[in-house]
Amino acid sequence: MTLAGKVKTLRQLKKSGYQVVGVREELRRNLIKKIVAGEDLFPGIIGYSDTVIPQVENAILAGQDIIFLGERGQAKSRLIRSLVSLLDEEVPYIAGCEINDNPFAPICRACRQKLEEMGDDVAVAWLPREERYAEKLATPDIAVADLIGEIDPIKVAEGRYLSDELTIHFGLIPRTNRGIFSINELPDLAERIQVGLFNLMEERDIQIKGYRIRLPLDVYLVASANPEDYTNRGRIITPLKDRYGAQIRTHYPKSQGDEIRIMEQEMTSFPDLEDRLIVPPYMKEIIAEITALARRSGDINQRSGVSVRVSIANYESVISSAFKRGLRCHEEKVAPRISDLAAIIPSTMGKIELETVEDGREGKILEDISKKAVLNVFERYRNLQAMEGLIQCFESGLVVETGSDRPASEYVAVLKEVDAFAGPVKQLGADTTPAVIASAMEFLLEGLHLKKRLNKDRVEGRYRYRS
Repeated sequence: MTLAGKVKTLRQLKKSGYQVVGVREELRRNLIKKIVAGEDLFPGIIGYSDTVIPQVENAILAGQDIIFLGERGQAKSRLIRSLVSLLDEEVPYIAGCEINDNPFAPICRACRQKLEEMGDDVAVAWLPREERYAEKLATPDIAVADLIGEIDPIKVAEGRYLSDELTIHFGLIPRTNRGIFSINELPDLAERIQVGLFNLMEERDIQIKGYRIRLPLDVYLVASANPEDYTNRGRIITPLKDRYGAQIRTHYPKSQGDEIRIMEQEMTSFPDLEDRLIVPPYMKEIIAEITALARRSGDINQRSGVSVRVSIANYESVISSAFKRGLRCHEEKVAPRISDLAAIIPSTMGKIELETVEDGREGKILEDISKKAVLNVFERYRNLQAMEGLIQCFESGLVVETGSDRPASEYVAVLKEVDAFAGPVKQLGADTTPAVIASAMEFLLEGLHLKKRLNKDRVEGRYRYRS
């Protein structure tokens, strides 16, 4: 039986020898254990092992509050929520306390009264780590009462005096006492609320309304913000910036491999896809390359960023397009193709902001980025000299038609008729699976077109490649 199962009163807690430590010391102690044991500190966080995570470790070891600066989709919220894993599984508190009071040193008046009246018979409850975390998205309508507290008119109506500390209804931060509190998008917090955080961060206490109350809360404060808003004068007051011990800059994946790993980890998966889906490596690379090019495009607002969610949603979209084709064509296996890239338009357009908005221009910008991505990946995969035989076939009159609705069996038929396809298709890793063969052939055809070795015509929703 665990200590939580045995200890129900303060007397039992004292006999157990349990020592209550501050939340910063608790985080630090558990981090040290994980580092010594060689454990993965933040599983599921990809691409930060040499950049962000070492800085987080340093901040925790130093007992510093943290603010994460980064554009949207850089795993700031996930990283903050992962800090909960560094808390103890359970900690004792005075049963019924609104602010999770330390049984050995309660700070709220109600718990101090309980201790005076009941002594060591005060009931002790145990708080799981998941309940020691709270977060709030900063919006202009947030009031001091939401975060700090307010007078509860119901308690006043019950007969208490306004001057009575027991009339206070505690806000989110006091209710997260002995835990972690996160404020997302900190610059959106009104200035008067930002001022209200000063005491909490420096003197480690809060004051409510005009009452002379000091609550020395034990709260680990973490925040997130967009760099442009955070550094923009007037969005956040300088004294508050000064009180955060560590300012850590997050970033988008620095390598295509990290982007792909995130796509694969975060995509929505379904049981009926597991045995049917095959995604060729070059299709994953194209999806990741589209996002990478969007992050460097002058037509896209880089201040708002191009989230990793773009890659994830686009990956899901091309897979869905391939799966839909498989259903209609009654195919056992499905694989995304170049013609499935048309499916990424709706999954991309809602996640990017253009520098100039013109009717119809959004689709053109995305089409150009997609073509450039296919070309970049094609150049990494193919040697044009190895495909001269295939090019000669087109010069001799070969015409190949492709389309997202075309069955894979039709591509296999072309492969059997045109021997020059066999070598390049095999070099792309395509086996005898029709869906993979179709995907490889479309990749080769589009690559040759973008290299200006083939012409491409759009005919009734399909594409025709010719010399």
